[in-house]
Amino acid sequence: MPPKKKRTMHGPLSSLDSLTVNFGSGNAHVLNVILAFVMFGVALDIKMGELKNVFYKPKPLILGLVGQLILVPGITFCLAAIFYKQITLPVAIGMILVAACPGGNMSNFMSSLARANTALSVGLTGINTAIAFIATPFNFAFWGGLYIRYLGKRSSEMLQPLEIDMWHMLFTLVILLVLPLFAGIIFSRLCPKLKEKVVKPFKIFSIIAFAAILCIALANNLDNFINHLGYIFIIVLIHNGLIILAGAGWSRLFGFSLRDRMTIAIEMGIQNSGLGLALLLNPKIFPEGSIKGGTLFVVAWWGIWHIISGFLTAYIGRRKIKQTTNFEQ
Repeated sequence: MPPKKKRTMHGPLSSLDSLTVNFGSGNAHVLNVILAFVMFGVALDIKMGELKNVFYKPKPLILGLVGQLILVPGITFCLAAIFYKQITLPVAIGMILVAACPGGNMSNFMSSLARANTALSVGLTGINTAIAFIATPFNFAFWGGLYIRYLGKRSSEMLQPLEIDMWHMLFTLVILLVLPLFAGIIFSRLCPKLKEKVVKPFKIFSIIAFAAILCIALANNLDNFINHLGYIFIIVLIHNGLIILAGAGWSRLFGFSLRDRMTIAIEMGIQNSGLGLALLLNPKIFPEGSIKGGTLFVVAWWGIWHIISGFLTAYIGRRKIKQTTNFEQ
């Protein structure tokens, strides 16, 4: 009898990648407006007084940024390279795109829930978002290009999405991230009383808006997404879990407090996948017909899963911090 072939995810994922995803320009514009409002809401939660303490002791902030800007995409590349026989190139590109995005706005809420260092969380999110117009295209082009060169002959599967107009990507990130962020900061300074009234509604809006973003992305592809969810679930579970553990380990290496370790782990594990979807939906960055199913569904499912993993991490962190506090008392 001939030996049984070992089953891998590559076959089913190849059928997923054969799907070409197209979106109308109307959906892309709606998503961009939603994301800009969400970023405006993030800025409303930034308290300059709290941030001063973070900058007075900048070591956790600096090493947290190193973790997000270098470790997250670097670990993602290594993970995708190790399992390149099990995953397809579009799936790997989706993983790298998520890793290139800045921290997600929900990380601040998760850090607060965990009773971690919320000021550090806000500082990391704010700085990451502000510099994302440079860091995101650089990391995506660098690690994505490196992965394609590593794959050699298989690189022909998906070269086009990496041949993008970097200046247009930079311009898009400035419009979607930087301007709303600074607009929110200015609004907070000029209208502090009104800002206090709208912060909570904006947080609620962020959750609803993120759900809307995912609905827009998956509306015409829901059946295909459900059929392949098991494979995408495994990929994102391993990827996200490894990033969170790396964040905890990285910060522990430098002797940070438990609160700072939990903050950095949460910040590294929650990415702005909404931004990744917005970039994928922009036909000037990713031409229509070039988006493969594997890329889209990895980014979309990450947006769902990191909320679940964020709550789990916050719950574990809250218990650990509470136990440590009680022990010290």
